[in-house]
Amino acid sequence: MHDEELDIDAGLVRRLVAGQFPRWAGLPVEPFPSGGTVNAIFRLGDDLAVRLPRVPWGVDDVLKEHRWLPRLAPLLPAAVPTVLGLGGPAEGFPWPWYVYRWLDGANPDPARLADAESLAKDLARFVAAFQRVDLPDGPVAYRAGPLSSVDTGTRTAIGKLEGLIDTAAATAAWEEALRAPEWAGPPVWAHSDLMPGNMLVEGGRLAAVIDFATMGVGDPACDLIPAWNLLPPAARQTFRDALGADDAAWARGRGWALSMALIQLPYYRHSNPSIAANARHVIDAVLTG
Repeated sequence: MHDEELDIDAGLVRRLVAGQFPRWAGLPVEPFPSGGTVNAIFRLGDDLAVRLPRVPWGVDDVLKEHRWLPRLAPLLPAAVPTVLGLGGPAEGFPWPWYVYRWLDGANPDPARLADAESLAKDLARFVAAFQRVDLPDGPVAYRAGPLSSVDTGTRTAIGKLEGLIDTAAATAAWEEALRAPEWAGPPVWAHSDLMPGNMLVEGGRLAAVIDFATMGVGDPACDLIPAWNLLPPAARQTFRDALGADDAAWARGRGWALSMALIQLPYYRHSNPSIAANARHVIDAVLTG
């Protein structure tokens, strides 16, 4: 997916685990099919997972999650990854990596939601709980600044999508989002990457949220993106009502969802089918909404 991506296979993971966590050395290692773009995931036995950054820009996220996830876990109403071991460079692998407790569940499919209304309420509870977190010195969230910070990248992406989407409508929707009032409150905690691939559901309900690489503080509107990347219109309104999002926050959240999708589609169109498919879904949801 990326020019700087490392070649990571099960043999490398076995050697890393055996060298640094001998208590798990005899467990089978299997690659796990994931739509993730920054990390490689491997099952380690039945109860563990190994997560290794594929690219240089994912390295700092390892230490960020190792620091903050234990503090956030008791404050959130869904399971989050538990780091059981922090590994270091070895066997030719140059970066830190980690062993997690395996979390059961499946990524939700926007076309096959068993109970969209309940899932919308679950997501609203998670987002609201995140906004209530009171942990000092949090990092700056990846998408918690003004939308204008991604204006150039968004417009460049629209230019690459000529013939694939209605670029005039996408530009109009993006410019409408840019006109929304900016966040004027104090920095608030947010996950900022609540894509379907970062959620796990069981029985139609939210069971866990994973991949906290983008978490931090800032404008919480970025956590409204599930309204367009996952939820159908009726449940989208349920999600908004449960959070009490005002018009300005809703417009910024829609803008973040649109910008992410516009940038993802040309970049991952041929290399990551699940990301590209969800990007198309978001663009359709925003432009027809």
